[in-house]
Amino acid sequence: MGTIAEGVKQAIDNCLKVKKGDKLVVITDKETLDIGSALREAAEKKAGKPAQFFIMEDFGVRPIPFPDGVKEALAAADVSIYAAQGAKGELQTFRRPMLSAIEANPRLRHGHMIGITSQIMTDGMCSDYKEIQRISKLVYEKVKNARTIRVVTDKGNDFTAEFSPDLKWIISDGDIRPKHWSNLPDGEVFTCPATLNGQVVIDGCLGDFFTEKYASIEETPIRVQVKDGRAIRSTLQCDNEKLLKEYAEYVFDSDENSNRVGEFAVGTNTGLTHLIYNLLQDEKFPGIHIAFGSSYPNKTGAKWDSKTHVDGVLKSPSIYVDGEPIMIQGKFQLG
Repeated sequence: MGTIAEGVKQAIDNCLKVKKGDKLVVITDKETLDIGSALREAAEKKAGKPAQFFIMEDFGVRPIPFPDGVKEALAAADVSIYAAQGAKGELQTFRRPMLSAIEANPRLRHGHMIGITSQIMTDGMCSDYKEIQRISKLVYEKVKNARTIRVVTDKGNDFTAEFSPDLKWIISDGDIRPKHWSNLPDGEVFTCPATLNGQVVIDGCLGDFFTEKYASIEETPIRVQVKDGRAIRSTLQCDNEKLLKEYAEYVFDSDENSNRVGEFAVGTNTGLTHLIYNLLQDEKFPGIHIAFGSSYPNKTGAKWDSKTHVDGVLKSPSIYVDGEPIMIQGKFQLG
């Protein structure tokens, strides 16, 4: 564990690499104001100029729509930071339009810190990013030409994903460059699978607003069969009836692709020692997470999209790349 100041320095100096003269945008909310303000202060010190600083509640009761003023600020910026908590419905109303605006600016280096907390700033943001970059490269070399990857856990998860050379594997290791955005803390290698089949058992935590609402789902895991890349509603099981209802509505009732597997990712932040049940950090924990919904087409090259994206973290998986184990029960086997 480190300090918030160390986590801030990591984000500003090592990940975003803020330099003198950079035009800055920082977006935060009231709950995250201390962290947002610390990031702003450190970025302004490096850039030698003030940031455009936005507090989300200033625009109204959440969930809020994406304001034109923020869009215009992002279009002119060199570095942007989003450090705020999630609100139900805001992925569609705010964050997806914001990411579209970010991707439209080829100069922009963006750090995306949805759900950031003081605990994460002193934990995942203080990891050794040189080591994360080393592990991420090793994983990338193993998976970049994979035809199939099988993922098995003791909880009954057993699925096989298939991959296409037309879909890009992305290294997300804290080295944020122009025309790219990355979640912070970082540490994953991901793509959109061509298809996926088998039993999915999500027993860590979930993404979007679910992570803050339900935290650990180890005792009430999500179980669902996936066929040809799509979750089958009739097979969905969860012992938490409220979670089951909300998750079913999200995955099956949002749009025509919200039940489609849009992301397959290997977590590579080996500085993390345990799940904290906050997706921003836990999806980087060494292991596997998959997501139903958006394929991040601008990153992966997929030809389809969804307005939703809900990640699910699997605990202690074994991962077999074209039959070769690269992880056994949560421990990397990279040679």
